[in-house]
Amino acid sequence: MQRLQKKLAAEFGIDFSDLALLETAFTHTSYANEHRLLKISHNERLEFLGDAVLQLIISRYLYQKYPQFPEGEMSKMRSTFVREESLAGFTRTCGFEAFLRLGKGEEKSGGRNRDTILGDLFEAFLGALLLDKGVEAVEAFLYQVMIPQLEVGNFERVTDYKTSLQELLQVNGEVMIQYQVVSEIGPAHDKLFEVEVLVNGQAMGRGQGRSKKQAEQAAAKNAVEARG
Repeated sequence: MQRLQKKLAAEFGIDFSDLALLETAFTHTSYANEHRLLKISHNERLEFLGDAVLQLIISRYLYQKYPQFPEGEMSKMRSTFVREESLAGFTRTCGFEAFLRLGKGEEKSGGRNRDTILGDLFEAFLGALLLDKGVEAVEAFLYQVMIPQLEVGNFERVTDYKTSLQELLQVNGEVMIQYQVVSEIGPAHDKLFEVEVLVNGQAMGRGQGRSKKQAEQAAAKNAVEARG
């Protein structure tokens, strides 16, 4: 935790008062379960809190940034910004994954690179920061790490192409969109998935990713761009 403390202070100007809280934010359930006798706390409750404060700050940002947008449009934008893949990307940008405490089994299966775990870590850190320093500190952190990417229009990694494809195709009525795995390459902890998207039974695009969700997004992106 000392290396993490130094990193937070040097790169983000954050100095945690409650180090136990910081440690909990970086403790996955798998680690806590493997050390059950030590009664170690894991980060799921902090994740719940972090999700709430993230939603609040991003909602306020969108409300102030886009006064002409209706509620529905702002909701769509917010959902793309706080998606699992997006939050995992910000975790990697911050270098937080190196400090995550994982159980041996989860570590061996590639958990340190899994978007679900890294996205949860980002939210847990926000929850811990909220309790330790208050909402202003969380907002300052997000405006340092996350908001600049949104300000410059760097939406590529947070675009929900599956939703975009559905909206594009259903303009003229309902269609059936299916995603099917074409191939899986590599060992269990480092698989590469290839997914094909079918529209009313016809192939529309393919994509690859380290998870099925990523591959589905890539396939949807391919289909959207093919129609563009």
